[in-house]
Parts: sequence; structure tokens; C-alpha cells
Amino acid sequence: MSFRPLLPCWLLALSILGCAAPKALAQDKPVKQKPQVILYKDMVSAQWDTVKCVKNVIKLNPLMFFRGEIPIHYERALSPRLSAELGIGFTWRDYLNLSFDGGGDADDYGGGTDIIARPSYHLGLRWYHQVDFEPQGWYNQLEFAHVEYIKDIKEVQSDGSIGTTKYRDEKIYNDIRLLAGYQLLSASSNWLFDIYGGVGLRSRDLNLVKETLVLTRTRFDPGPNTCIRRNRATISCRRSSWA
Repeated sequence: MSFRPLLPCWLLALSILGCAAPKALAQDKPVKQKPQVILYKDMVSAQWDTVKCVKNVIKLNPLMFFRGEIPIHYERALSPRLSAELGIGFTWRDYLNLSFDGGGDADDYGGGTDIIARPSYHLGLRWYHQVDFEPQGWYNQLEFAHVEYIKDIKEVQSDGSIGTTKYRDEKIYNDIRLLAGYQLLSASSNWLFDIYGGVGLRSRDLNLVKETLVLTRTRFDPGPNTCIRRNRATISCRRSSWA
């Protein structure tokens, strides 16, 4: 009985090396990482502290001048969505003099009325609806405001002249406001556009001076017609309420 010889030893060793070599090369070759999807908001959040962009804004609203207030607002971006706003100014003559309770203020333009400037304060937090490197877009804002309107009104004497007695007309407002608006930064300059509106809750502390007309007749009247003499009757009333 005869047997065929097995594979030569050198051929068997070569086949073993051929199987081991690819495994060794596979271990040395770096593993490719799969591509990851990075969201835009995550990229902005990661680069917000390193990218040069607008984070400080100074604003002046000229329309507030007609309401008797001249504030300057400063907005500081705290994150890609959140910013804080601080406003400091002073109050002066209220040219519109709008009031939901009927008004009835003493004449701001008449003689004997002295307008007293008082400071005003605003503090708010603003939340933008979209993520951006700069504070712009649609937003909601919660704000607290303190405003005072004060004037001294002198009493009118019986002969029509203005006396030295003064009455303090005072309106102190503390507001909590919920605002919604849109802010847009210019792409070619440092100007911005900010339009907003909203609702609020107001605490009012009022000390009002009312003005009336007093009709009198004197013995020097030349005829039967009544002589009209303008007099300022001062009535001081203090009230505090929420509206």
C-alpha cells in the first residue's frame, strides 16, 4: 500500500503567513470615523464666545420724547438666544398726555407750571426665537419700568396774577411689560431697526392738581354781562392702584 505525500512544508508555511498578513495590516490601519451631522445651533453655541460679532447694542427711541421720557437703552447678548437690556433716562414734558382715565391734568404750557426732570429706569430680559451669532430676529421680552412725572403748579391769585404758593403734581408708575418685536442689524453699518409692542400691568401712585374756571362778577362790571376770570383751584388727591 502506498500513500501520496502531503503538501510540502514550505507551501503550508506560506499559506499561514498569507492569512496572518492581512490581519496585521488591518490592525495597523486607522479606522475611518463616520461623518457626523452638526446642527447649526450647536455650531453657533460652540463658536459664540470665539467669533467676533455684535454683542453690545446702544439704542435711543426718539418717539419716547413725545411721551415725556428720554431713555437710553443698552442691550448685552448673554447667549445666542438670551440678552439683557438696561435703560436709564429722565422724564420731561408729556406732549401727548394720553390717559385712559380721562386725563384732566393742569395746563403744562400755562404760566406758573414748572416741569421737574426725574430719572426713569428700565430692566428686561429678551429671548430670541432663533439662534444667531448676533442679537437679531423675532423676540419676546419681559421688562420692568419705573417712570415719574412731576411738576410744580403755582396758585393763581384772585386778581389773575400768579402767586408763590406751589402745589406738587406727581405721577409715579411701576410697570411690568410683556413685549414682542423684531430687531434687525444692518449688514453694512452699525445701525439697527427694532420695532416692538405689547401689554403691561401698571401700579399708579398719583397726586393730581386739578384746574378749574371760576366765573365771578365784580362791582366794576360795566354791564349786565358776567365777567369771566380764570382761576386755578388746586385739589390734591393721592391714590395708588393697579391698571
